[in-house]
Amino acid sequence: MISVQAWSDAQRLWEFQQMHHEPKPCSVGIGLGSHDLGVADVTVSLYQRGMFPLIVFTGATSRTTRDRMPRGEAEHYRDRALELDVPASAILVEPRARNTGENIKFARTLLEERSIEVSSVLLVSKPYEERRAYATARKLWPAVDIVSASAPMTLSEYVDSIKDPRLVLDMLVGAQQRLLIYPDQGFMTRQKVPDSVAAAYKRLCAEGFTSRLVPET
Repeated sequence: MISVQAWSDAQRLWEFQQMHHEPKPCSVGIGLGSHDLGVADVTVSLYQRGMFPLIVFTGATSRTTRDRMPRGEAEHYRDRALELDVPASAILVEPRARNTGENIKFARTLLEERSIEVSSVLLVSKPYEERRAYATARKLWPAVDIVSASAPMTLSEYVDSIKDPRLVLDMLVGAQQRLLIYPDQGFMTRQKVPDSVAAAYKRLCAEGFTSRLVPET
């Protein structure tokens, strides 16, 4: 049973993680691999709206996806895009990345190897990882303009779609932790975290939503 306070704290983290960028035409759209095929759906929708001429799906597998996406997150995203009538020629697959930093680095390398000029990226992630993805891309690819996007969903709608409330709250807490500790490790740019968000994060940790935390050194 998840407490009322935990839901309130999760809502605060959910709102903070979203960047609220307005989608605009970019050189390329990059869909970050995860357990959520909705990322592929949003990427396809933006492509079909003319926001970019080329899609890069990036992602290997993780402990969350190895059973449901055994061929790799990027490959399953590609399959989804093809089902939604995106031409194969408009999709590149980067199949090795196992974290957000590798998503950005390997996607960038793939585009450079194809001699594709990139001045802006529409970065598509899960709703609760927009800020983490943005901060990572700003650190690792500072020369390009980064626009963040995700499915326009409320927290309750997202939980209903995933059908695993605890997993979603654990993921929210994990994303928030990385925003707090990764800047010092050189993995992302620092984001100003309001005191109310920091307090909500601490309460969720105390309630045990910690399965997605990484060891702090």
